Amino acid sequence: MNRQIAWPCLLAAALGLAVPARATPEAGPAQTVLFVGNSFTFGALSPVRAYRPELVTDLNGEGIGGVPALVAMFAKDAGLPWRISLETAPGEDLQFHYDKRRARLAGRWDVVILQGYSTLSKAHPGDPSEHVAAAVRLAAMVKRENPAARIDLVTTWSRADQTYRPGGHWYGKPITAMAGDIAAANALAIRTDAEIEGAIPVGQAWNRAMDEGVADPNPYDGVAFGQLNLWTTDQYHASAYGYYLEALVIFGTVSGRDPRTLGAAEQAGFELGFSPDIVATIERVAAEELLASGRIPAKVIKADRAAP
Repeated sequence: MNRQIAWPCLLAAALGLAVPARATPEAGPAQTVLFVGNSFTFGALSPVRAYRPELVTDLNGEGIGGVPALVAMFAKDAGLPWRISLETAPGEDLQFHYDKRRARLAGRWDVVILQGYSTLSKAHPGDPSEHVAAAVRLAAMVKRENPAARIDLVTTWSRADQTYRPGGHWYGKPITAMAGDIAAANALAIRTDAEIEGAIPVGQAWNRAMDEGVADPNPYDGVAFGQLNLWTTDQYHASAYGYYLEALVIFGTVSGRDPRTLGAAEQAGFELGFSPDIVATIERVAAEELLASGRIPAKVIKADRAAP
């Protein structure tokens, strides 16, 4: 693919938060869900990495729970009999999984969630070409095994270290810009391959949390009182709060349910040491972004909130 893409046009579309997606189906009676990704999926540098590994199947045998285990707990609480597996490798892109781990991904999956490299390309940060090509290859592989499989791409978050530190590819730009570029890359992948269902707006949910004052947008100048730090100590990976928001957005997208129906006393949040107020706030941000991004219809949000 030519790297001279009309990138400003794609970015403008992504910043409108209108990433194309098909209608989200209600979960079936026995969905198998596969997560493919890297440290942003397995919850590096946070207690999420070791969270409840018994709830998921780690195809690498490393005993990781991660974000997939949080989603598994949400599904359990919601009465959804999902069987969740993960295949992750730190610091790797989607092409790595296609080249090196393809045999482990073999199988008939109902839902496959793909999370790529945080800067899209290691050698050319911000360039979507490699990411899009690898996503298309993986989608084709999954569809050969199960033509009815649903495939989603995770739009990851802006990295503070890439934004506020000289030398970062997004240095000097708004903190929301990097997530916008990832969203635009995923939008391009969806337009390129009709087999890809849509994008999961995790990065947009982070942006929303910062825009609304729920989360501090710049950890380098201190975290404001009453606000959450979505990053961990390296200002790159997520904190437990950031991964929890990621998991809620993924759960809402795949289930088609309002994350707020899990309630302020949700089990995983309690086990991570979050207060009910914080759980409720993060659930609200996730629900609002899912609605704004079109991943959950307004009628679902209204129905779920009206339910006793």
